[in-house]
Amino acid sequence: MQAFTSMPLYAGLGGLEVGTMATQLFFFIVLLILLRKFAWGPLMGVMQKREEYVANEIEAAEKSREEAEKAQAEAADQLKQTKQEAQQIIDDAKSTGAKQEHEIINNARQEAERIKESAQEEIANEKEKAIQALQDKVASLSVQIASKVIEKEISAQDQEKLIDEYIKEAGEER
Repeated sequence: MQAFTSMPLYAGLGGLEVGTMATQLFFFIVLLILLRKFAWGPLMGVMQKREEYVANEIEAAEKSREEAEKAQAEAADQLKQTKQEAQQIIDDAKSTGAKQEHEIINNARQEAERIKESAQEEIANEKEKAIQALQDKVASLSVQIASKVIEKEISAQDQEKLIDEYIKEAGEER
């Protein structure tokens, strides 16, 4: 076995070989160039596309959120307006009902008053007719009594008896 005590001719400082280092540096630079050309460019393109996609998705989500907020605000406004309209309809119905109630009550009072006045007039007319009929009957009875009295002179008892008979006759004629 041979010992590694001999040094190569192109050895550098501190045991590093300058040729190997230069070769490695050359290949590293070539690798960087190749990576930049074939990997870094497409990778950056993919990253850029991905960044644009994410940005577009965030923008679309923001637009959707804004539209949803706008739709929610519109729905809330429409609901508020609908509630106000419903309350207005209820209030109108209540006032119309109250007006109709007053009209019905007033019409009923007027009709009752008209019926009462009509009944009073009818009662007055019937009373007048009854008084007239009674007067006619009394006059007729008076004439009959007078004619009987004239035909014969009668005593007070006969006169009373005669009056009673005519009163009974008048009662039966009714």
